[in-house]
Amino acid sequence: MQEFTTPSITTVDENATTITALQRYRRDRPTLPLFRKRADSGQWVTVTASAFADDVDAVAKGLIAAGVNPGDRVALLSSTRFEWSLIDYAIWRAGATTVAIYETSSPDQVDWILTDSAASILIVETAANRSAHQEVIAGAPALRETLVIDDGAVNALRKRGADVPDSALDEREAGAKASDPATLIYTSGTTGRPKGVVLTHANFITECAAAAESVGNGLSEGKSTLLFLPLAHVFARVIAVGCVENGVVLGHTNDIPNLIPDLDVFKPNYVLSVPRVFEKVYNTAEQKAIDGGKGKIFAKAVETAIEYSRADEAGEVGLVLKVKHTVFDKLVYGKLRAALGGNCEGAISGGAPLGERLGHFFRGAGVPVFEGYGLSETTAAVTANNEEHSRIGSVGRPVPGVSVKIADDGEILLKGPMVFSGYWQNDQATAEAIRDGWFHTGDIGRLEDGYLFITGRKKELIVTAGGKNVSPAQLEDTIRAHPLVSQCLVVGDKKPFIAALITLDPESLPGWVERKGLSATTPLSELVQNADLRAEIDEAISNANKTVSKAEAIKKYEILETDFTIETGELTPTLKLKRNVIHESYQQAIADLYT
Repeated sequence: MQEFTTPSITTVDENATTITALQRYRRDRPTLPLFRKRADSGQWVTVTASAFADDVDAVAKGLIAAGVNPGDRVALLSSTRFEWSLIDYAIWRAGATTVAIYETSSPDQVDWILTDSAASILIVETAANRSAHQEVIAGAPALRETLVIDDGAVNALRKRGADVPDSALDEREAGAKASDPATLIYTSGTTGRPKGVVLTHANFITECAAAAESVGNGLSEGKSTLLFLPLAHVFARVIAVGCVENGVVLGHTNDIPNLIPDLDVFKPNYVLSVPRVFEKVYNTAEQKAIDGGKGKIFAKAVETAIEYSRADEAGEVGLVLKVKHTVFDKLVYGKLRAALGGNCEGAISGGAPLGERLGHFFRGAGVPVFEGYGLSETTAAVTANNEEHSRIGSVGRPVPGVSVKIADDGEILLKGPMVFSGYWQNDQATAEAIRDGWFHTGDIGRLEDGYLFITGRKKELIVTAGGKNVSPAQLEDTIRAHPLVSQCLVVGDKKPFIAALITLDPESLPGWVERKGLSATTPLSELVQNADLRAEIDEAISNANKTVSKAEAIKKYEILETDFTIETGELTPTLKLKRNVIHESYQQAIADLYT
């Protein structure tokens, strides 16, 4: 049985919480920049440690005035914005627990989370959010009040808490423990009811210390990052807390269509995202080059970047390759870095595998993407690549304090101080997940020299009628790298062969249609049958099939006329496939693949 451990570097005081660092900054370094906040003028303004801490106190007092007691749950449903972090810290300052809810959650999901957590107060972002969940709000048994950020919730809380003395906050802080629940994060649930993952203040503190040590330069004081992932997700949440813990300047944005202009102004040192965003950056750059008649140059630049990255990893970059790389740096790579703000030293990717090809491309282009691995139950990353130890294709070595073990059936088992101790009021699920002191992830992988490689997920394994076990991730990731492809679902459980459902990328498709001289109004029903388009998808399928054995190869596919989306419930908020939902929605299309 394979096992690898990285020694711990952190000891958490039993009275420490996520508020402790903020209090220390206010006392010792009040002018330390912690945030850059977008003002009404659109300009980014600096928020110092003392200003943030004072604002946290004011909002926390408002929560106390609203009847929030130590240990109470306060639910927060909002997109990524400065107020998310402000309210999160205020909830902790009041001694309560934040219940994180995605803004894209359905009324049924919100109903379950509010009921299961027994949240006493709900804070939503917009009046539309409140309206969408009005029936749920009215029926939530423990819910006393709903506040709306856009309707002045923060100012209202400041005013309500004006008469609450500082001593009330001091009492809450004195009674708080590192072992207290800091948050409930409900798993996005690719199957079944979401479970409430209980993460303590100690989980956050050890994770942030381990991440800073492992990632290194990216989470060091004075650096900056612009956060655009949903803060209800553990990855974004840990980055937000880690920035405060380590003095990294943090900005928030939810304006994804204007992300590139925002990056240009904010100029972050590091970008943090999920693989699909990096895939989109690559595909958009490729499509732009093709549309501009520079497709061949881009293709050569890509191959040079990959070759350079592989050679650099092996320590044998030749003179000719160096010259080629320098040329393409001016023609292509520099523009890519400029699109990320110009100051981007690297990126951190989590949530799903990035893929070896893209990993080598970005590193060769001067923006190394360090992949990590973790789950809500592990307070985000338990393994990570970094500048010192990096192996593309892997998700890195265990971060400090973590042990990784591979069970006999290939399942990844984890142990460490950032691993949760259980699900909220669900002893059965906890007992199933944590056995003999090890958290059973449900993911399949292997260890090589301490580096963890993810090869699949137990519940996603496809067993064909011939008894062949197939992990769909490798095929799906490779196909999705094609610029025309948005999503791919590999199927074939109990079937005679492997097949796939493919959706088209709505951003790349118009450019392709124009290049082919087709009418912009050509319906999708015609495009999915277009011989040239299918030839390109055939090529993507062929490339994917080269990565697996003949028995695992895709024999047949269907291009759908609609995409999988979060809104239709077919994707999680972090863009993972909800396989059971897609199988239900497209059962006829899947059946047709085998007729």
